[in-house]
Amino acid sequence: MAPMEGSAKRLSRWWAGKGCPEEPHEFSLVGGGPFFQLLRRTYLTGDAMELLNRRTVAISMIAWLPLMLLASLRIAGLSSFLHDVEVHVRLLVALPVLIAAETVVHSRMRPAVHAFVNRRIVTSDDVSRFDRAVASAIRVRNSYVVELMLIVLVYTFGLWLWSSRVPIITPTWYAMPGGRWRLTPAGYWYVFLSIPIVQFVLLRWYLRLFIWYHFLWQVSRINLNLVTTHPDRCAGLSFLGKSAYAFGPILFAQGVMLAGIVASRVLYRGESLLSFKLQILGFVVFFVLMILGPLFMFTRRLSIAKRRGLARYGQLAQDYSEGFERKWIDHDPPPKEDLLGAADIQSLADLANSYSIVSSMRLVPFGLDDITRLAAATAAAFLPLLLTVWSPEELILRLIKVVF
Repeated sequence: MAPMEGSAKRLSRWWAGKGCPEEPHEFSLVGGGPFFQLLRRTYLTGDAMELLNRRTVAISMIAWLPLMLLASLRIAGLSSFLHDVEVHVRLLVALPVLIAAETVVHSRMRPAVHAFVNRRIVTSDDVSRFDRAVASAIRVRNSYVVELMLIVLVYTFGLWLWSSRVPIITPTWYAMPGGRWRLTPAGYWYVFLSIPIVQFVLLRWYLRLFIWYHFLWQVSRINLNLVTTHPDRCAGLSFLGKSAYAFGPILFAQGVMLAGIVASRVLYRGESLLSFKLQILGFVVFFVLMILGPLFMFTRRLSIAKRRGLARYGQLAQDYSEGFERKWIDHDPPPKEDLLGAADIQSLADLANSYSIVSSMRLVPFGLDDITRLAAATAAAFLPLLLTVWSPEELILRLIKVVF
């Protein structure tokens, strides 16, 4: 049995023992772990992240619906609850988007992982190292200890972070003045269940991003087969930048949570939206870098490949151009065919095009269009806040001017 085939079969058996549906050279960032198994047992998901609507509604309603019911026990409490924009945005928009993002990431990232082998970027000599990187990522994803640590973090640091917020001065639907822990019945559900659900789901995404970063770091250490004349101008790695679009919903959900905080301050504290422009800009830049930044791990490989490609194609261009000039300019020896329609002309043009591709090769596997799309996904959550500055008609006219 060939080493490559043996490695793949051993990995298949290992995955089968873990109850994972992956094939060799593929893995899902979201299709595993204790919480995923709990969702499967409660018929809220399938192996391929099916039952999205059922899962999204169930988790969101567990977090939000009891708050409304418990807050309605007090008339003033229900009114206060219905005006709490930050809570509704977090539980009815951001949380469902974070849950729905699992389906997007599952469908987009598995082919991206497989592309390393399928496109022969990882050669047969190094496929065993690639398999070990995949297996390492799956071990962390499936770890009971890691997810338990997330729960502990939510109920320690998460609760401390919530309690350190601005003191409560007036009665609210979740707490009374005089102390952060003077909670109403709705407040107990909010503090000890709703907030932890959002924090746990968000922390699981951060964990998955860490797994993805570590996987990319391990792959970047492999001697990759990078083709410098690849038309994507990234030596064949541009699919990594495109696959980052899968994280767009996560960026949007993060933007929604910040937009909810800003909306509360603008609507109920009289603060100006424009006073938050630097925070919003910094937020967008930070999260775009968080997604695309790890791809810089391939810069060293791309830089080496570009230098090697320029040297090789430079020498090839020199040799071919010298031969072309001797034949067609110096007529040494005189050509036997006519220049018009000669294959030498087309070959010279093809060589020039190949050298141009190598010269313009990027040192990162993403481009400006990838940055723009991720930035737009993050900033989209803040668009409704523009209605606090301009009327709908003014906003539409300004958008038309920007587009056209």
